[in-house]
Amino acid sequence: MSEKSKMLAGELYDPSNKELVEMRLSARLTTEKLNQTSVADLQVRTKLLKSLFGSTGKNIHIESIFNCDYGSNIHVGENFYVNFGCVILDVAEVRIGDNCMIAPQVGIYTATHPLDPIERNSGLELAKPITIGDNCWIGGQATINPGVTLGDNVVVASGAVVTKSFGSNVVIGGNPAKVIKQITTTV
Repeated sequence: MSEKSKMLAGELYDPSNKELVEMRLSARLTTEKLNQTSVADLQVRTKLLKSLFGSTGKNIHIESIFNCDYGSNIHVGENFYVNFGCVILDVAEVRIGDNCMIAPQVGIYTATHPLDPIERNSGLELAKPITIGDNCWIGGQATINPGVTLGDNVVVASGAVVTKSFGSNVVIGGNPAKVIKQITTTV
């Protein structure tokens, strides 16, 4: 099994593997170009994002500065908006639904490390996928940790640290995040 396959399967993998190093370099070069492209040149910015991500809807907009590990493991739906300073560590897949908004300085992290210090010091890493449903809004400086799934219509309060999964139609906040209130939709 390749190191990339191990990585995507959530198994221990070697991040110094040549294929993975080259993939990360490619993503960094693309995000560097994105972050240096004028906000007035929307077509070029959109083209760069569509080439970077694994899949996107038609309407996607990300403010600079944006950073990610691979890009190819990020899949977003229609009407995706990200404000300034977002970091997505897409070592495992990150799937985000339609009509989602991400506020400034949000971190979405699939990457993790072994808890055992000897194993951690070996340099091997792990990853757990993140899934965010449709119509979600992630507030400023929120952190979404590895392995989290959020249902549809979830609002994550600013500064929240999301360490576990939540179902649909809730506002969550705090550290660790908990349900603050239920959302009643008008439809």
